[in-house]
Amino acid sequence: MLEIENLHASVDGTDILKGLNLSVKAGEVHAIMGPNGSGKSTLGHVLAGRPGYTVTAGSVNFLGQDLLALETEERARLGLFLAFQYPVEIPGVSNMEFMKAAVDAQREQRGEKPVDAVTFMKSARETCKAVDLDPGFLKRGVNEGFSGGEKKRNELLQMMMLQPRLGILDETDSGLDIDALQVVARGVNSMRSPERAFVMVTHYQRLLDFIEPDFVHVLAGGRIVRSGDKSLALELEARGYAWLEDEVA
Repeated sequence: MLEIENLHASVDGTDILKGLNLSVKAGEVHAIMGPNGSGKSTLGHVLAGRPGYTVTAGSVNFLGQDLLALETEERARLGLFLAFQYPVEIPGVSNMEFMKAAVDAQREQRGEKPVDAVTFMKSARETCKAVDLDPGFLKRGVNEGFSGGEKKRNELLQMMMLQPRLGILDETDSGLDIDALQVVARGVNSMRSPERAFVMVTHYQRLLDFIEPDFVHVLAGGRIVRSGDKSLALELEARGYAWLEDEVA
């Protein structure tokens, strides 16, 4: 599904990713951990096509297409979704309008007609309940006046409505209490399927107690320096990252 080879990327002239390689197959869940400043969020932003990030070398293939050659909206229509670490507010645009426009854009990509408003509203209300959000949030501006936890659950709501092929979660667990974390985990686990993959960026082992990954990777110095199963996350929790300094160098 996703094949990243020798990816180099910079921000404002500073090299962040320095030869990153990663292969993700459909049905898999990959967790990416690492120290601050190692490039974890940069990876998600580069894959999603966020402006300001310059790819200087390497390739990214997504569902058989050159991802880096596509505009941000084209990547989204193909089925790539990025849940932000810091979701932005969009005053004046209701959650309902925002999500329906996104869903209809994906349907158009597949040659399907727009979903009718009644059907969409029913589905959105049901999904709100699944992520522990009051359906009244659908009428409010996107993330406008939301608490940190509400913003994260709203990101999950969007992902569940869009049903992407690849979900990239950029520290979705940061700032969440245990109850909110469990809500997010239930939502992600409900979406796991042989046709969908997830890449989860996280600092904390606790998320992986609720969403069990197939693979755990350590990103340090702009590249993946160690990969393993979920036991690697437990080792990082116990030992930190200092023991990997030789590999980073």
